[in-house]
Amino acid sequence: MGFLVVVEEGPSSFGAHVPDLPGCVAVGATREEVLASIEEAIQLHIEDIKASGLPVPQAVSSMATVEVAVN
Repeated sequence: MGFLVVVEEGPSSFGAHVPDLPGCVAVGATREEVLASIEEAIQLHIEDIKASGLPVPQAVSSMATVEVAVN
């Protein structure tokens, strides 16, 4: 199953979160590091959901880029 991951670059690190898995977040010094960390976080998050006897949420988020004029 694939989940949309939002990656944000801050002044000194990167952050990532998964809209379809509230609370599933990660940080890293580089983009590559945060992507590896969020993959592990997703796996652990899903394991915790299953252990609680709850259904794993479906991946329903999608991405779009909207172009706007900036003057």
